[in-house]
Amino acid sequence: MLWSFIAVLFSGWLYVDASYRGPSWQRWLFKPITIALQLALAWQTPLMSVTGYFIVLGLLATLAADILLLLPIQRMLFAIGAYSACHLLYTIGFLVAKASLTFFWPLPLLLLVIIAVLLAILWSRLDTLCWPVVAFIAMNAVMVWVAGEQYFALGSSNNLSCFTGSVLLFTAHGVWLIHHYRFPFRAHQAMVAASYFAGHFLIVRALYF
Repeated sequence: MLWSFIAVLFSGWLYVDASYRGPSWQRWLFKPITIALQLALAWQTPLMSVTGYFIVLGLLATLAADILLLLPIQRMLFAIGAYSACHLLYTIGFLVAKASLTFFWPLPLLLLVIIAVLLAILWSRLDTLCWPVVAFIAMNAVMVWVAGEQYFALGSSNNLSCFTGSVLLFTAHGVWLIHHYRFPFRAHQAMVAASYFAGHFLIVRALYF
């Protein structure tokens, strides 16, 4: 696991470095490679469970979305759909692992507030992608909610890893949307990459508990 983490960290750093000062081919190469490394890590789980298969499928979906965004003409609608599919597959994987849920009301309330603020920031700039983006944000929030409910109910290490990873993915995609549609800022590449790669890694890491 340590060497896998180092490989993911190094590959992710090469992607961020290329985003600021490196050649474009390095950026195109290392974002998919970082996800592919995590896909290999998930596939090598000693005892592959149904949850593991859903996480593998989710990583394949997010890999497809990353490739769509790296094309010369970005396929934004299809990329958003692929990211949403990833979150849906992760959520199903969480539910398959621990189907029982409690209701810790502060979590969905907080998520609703964050969604409302995020949509208030983005809404006037979304044009034809209004409802796909709403569905994308909602699916991401559902993933965080399910992972959080399981952690607050069970409190195990793998549930904490899934919850933290889900929160980081929500953060990464929120920053990405704000940059893309409202406030472009240079630091977003590092913020998104760090949250995005760490989020997926923590969810894959949960398979090893």
